[in-house]
Amino acid sequence: MTTLQHIIDGKNVTGTSETLFDIYDPSTGKTTKKIKGASANDVQKAVKIANEKFTSWSQVTPSKRAQIMFNYRDLIIKNTDELAKLISQEHGKTFADAKGEVGRGLEIVEYCTAINNHLKSDFTADVSTGIDSHNVRQPLGVCAGIVPFNFPAMVPMWMYPVAISCGNTFVLKLSEKVPSCGLRLTELMQEAGLPAGVLNTIVGDKEAVDEILTNPLVRAVSFVGSTPVGEYIYQEGSRHNKRVQALCGAKNHMIVMPDADLEQSTDAIIGAAYGSAGERCMAISVVVAVGDETADQLIESLAPKIKSLNIGAYDEPNVEMGPVISKESQEKILSYIESGIDDGAELKVDGRSATEKDGFFIGGCLFDKVTPNMSIYTDEIFGPVLSIVRVSTYDEALALVNDHEYGNGTAIFTRDGDTARHFTSNVKVGMVGVNIPIPVPVAMHSFGGWKRSLFGGSSIHGMEGVRFYTQLKTVTSRWPSGIRKGAQFHFKSGKDV
Repeated sequence: MTTLQHIIDGKNVTGTSETLFDIYDPSTGKTTKKIKGASANDVQKAVKIANEKFTSWSQVTPSKRAQIMFNYRDLIIKNTDELAKLISQEHGKTFADAKGEVGRGLEIVEYCTAINNHLKSDFTADVSTGIDSHNVRQPLGVCAGIVPFNFPAMVPMWMYPVAISCGNTFVLKLSEKVPSCGLRLTELMQEAGLPAGVLNTIVGDKEAVDEILTNPLVRAVSFVGSTPVGEYIYQEGSRHNKRVQALCGAKNHMIVMPDADLEQSTDAIIGAAYGSAGERCMAISVVVAVGDETADQLIESLAPKIKSLNIGAYDEPNVEMGPVISKESQEKILSYIESGIDDGAELKVDGRSATEKDGFFIGGCLFDKVTPNMSIYTDEIFGPVLSIVRVSTYDEALALVNDHEYGNGTAIFTRDGDTARHFTSNVKVGMVGVNIPIPVPVAMHSFGGWKRSLFGGSSIHGMEGVRFYTQLKTVTSRWPSGIRKGAQFHFKSGKDV
């Protein structure tokens, strides 16, 4: 059985925590690898190394940093199949889905190859007579990332390529459930020419997280995961004077208007609700059908497609949906299904028979006549369970979305431009799709929700990421020109001559 190690200062290091993590293949339920967790002392060592390397790395020119990102891009492309296989083996998602994830992470690396452009400054001549002003964005120091299990490649690449390209050093804390891909990506980063110690990658639990949050050398923390944990990280990190961006839970609604293209809507729902077994923070878990006829047509179209989903391991032919991540997740999802039935929702498609397979499988489930007081509506289930809520009007649908505590992603399917425009202007959600079910922004834009889906106020990657990982410095300068006016005691402005 393979035993994994952490990577600190470019070296493989065995953790010194008391905890030994088992890593499972979710399609079989069997342990395939182990790793001894990182202790607080291990995190301290990683942070210390990163801090020691910061000065020299921050003085490397942005062009040189960009060249390393170009090298990294080429290595990721070359090793995409290997990376995707590592994801599928530990997460359970299909191979095609895993390759797609690597591709979306790659887009961020490609964005970072243009870091010169993203860091360019503004200059204003003669803000007052003989006085010029300009600003620069400078790196912070040691930054850290705490990432979830559901995107072992993409979410880490939302963080460290941007931070490192901006001149920071980085400590990455991987999920203990899916560490292999993140560790391999770190190796490729070093192969691309990144100096040892600029990126340090560890695997751990709350002990490791708490050391990151309290260590005075860590300047900024990025997090993606559940809302309770994200809120804790935001509060603790902020209390210890760190910048924090915490991207958290979701309950994403998709409104289907009566004029929507039924076939397009149905196909979109299938992929958005059941792709990656629903283990996506941008998954559609609620369809808001405007009108009973719309709801009835959707169910008639959705039900046979959900029942025919090909469920299996990533390496089985034509598989469309894999297992969920763990036995605990499977049991949690089953409990929500029971709760939905007990609360009076109608289970139109019951996927629980898939639990008879080896591993942590559960088939696609579809509930109708779900109401906002039910836990299957209010909570993020993080599994292949879709709820249909019936409303009479567009205004009711919009209010339903806006009243939910989460505001991560949403979508509307309609042929009417006025309705779509009103929705995009008035919905209280951070990422919005129009006839697009999963509106994840591409690399040059930024990812982030509203309300209890985001703590810290800063979205991730794109220019928001560059701003988060840098601090603004403004320089106002005057050079002697032979003009002497004597001492002046008033606060000068651009109107002074």
